[in-house]
Amino acid sequence: MQLSFSPAEEAFREEVRDFLADKLTPELKRYAARMTSVYAEKEVALAWQAILVEQGWAAPSWPVEHGGCDWSVAQHYIFDVEMAKAGAPPLSPMGIGMCGPALIGHGSDEQKAHYLPRILSGEDFWCQGYSEPHAGSDLAALTMSAEDDGDAFICNGSKIWTTHAHEANMMFCLVRTDASGKPQQGITFILIDMTAPGVTVDPIIMLSGEHIQNAVFFDDVRVPKSNVIGEVDKGWTVAKYLLEFERGGSSYGPRLLQRLAALRGTARDLGALEPGIEARLTSAEMRASALEAAELMMMSELSNGGTPGLKASMMK
Repeated sequence: MQLSFSPAEEAFREEVRDFLADKLTPELKRYAARMTSVYAEKEVALAWQAILVEQGWAAPSWPVEHGGCDWSVAQHYIFDVEMAKAGAPPLSPMGIGMCGPALIGHGSDEQKAHYLPRILSGEDFWCQGYSEPHAGSDLAALTMSAEDDGDAFICNGSKIWTTHAHEANMMFCLVRTDASGKPQQGITFILIDMTAPGVTVDPIIMLSGEHIQNAVFFDDVRVPKSNVIGEVDKGWTVAKYLLEFERGGSSYGPRLLQRLAALRGTARDLGALEPGIEARLTSAEMRASALEAAELMMMSELSNGGTPGLKASMMK
């Protein structure tokens, strides 16, 4: 297993560092340093996304023809590491990291041509309609219905813990189009306009006072069949494909280590770095370092033509 970087890869690291030194503003860094959520506010995420789009680095994992980068696995890793070290705010993962890959893998040419540019521009801001009050970890138990109505589906039901539903104008959603077979059958992957009549968003306020998640209710919401990604009743295949992107391919270890270093610095500045806190931070750093090592091992496999497979779930 080769874990060292080539001279060309080290040169790429310097290019990324120079870009971050020039384009990552003090305001964006200050916001990221004070974040208490894994998600940045919409305005901040889109401001940083616009800078990355101009550079051509907003969606590096996408195919080049759709705005991605022809990078090696090592370059993707270096980019993630340097972004973490520089203290860049995260982009919303719902569009670029999740819906985009689903469209690229299973969408029609017309759907890709319409939605992918709008994801990059931020014109469409996405949320994920998966979990329901009785279908979280057991996602296949979902019951939100989509009844056939000619050229459209009529959707009824609800979703919960929906991040940024109050700010999103679009949702990629799993709905039940057939309840006669196994739970994984009869599920359809569909795109829903959050401004459509019959969509209601209720906030879920966290103990910190933050409003990030929501409950979303659908009352006879009409969704065109042209918004189906893949095939009707075969949305489970699209969902599994998408989850590989959610669970794998990112450098969580370096980002966690960066956050732990910031926590340690804050505790030291406050005079709170007593033995109990020190031990907990050290334990967390050890686990994050182990995760980073596992990610490097997976990166080595990917570089040699392997696939994430079950390792993606292990990383999650």
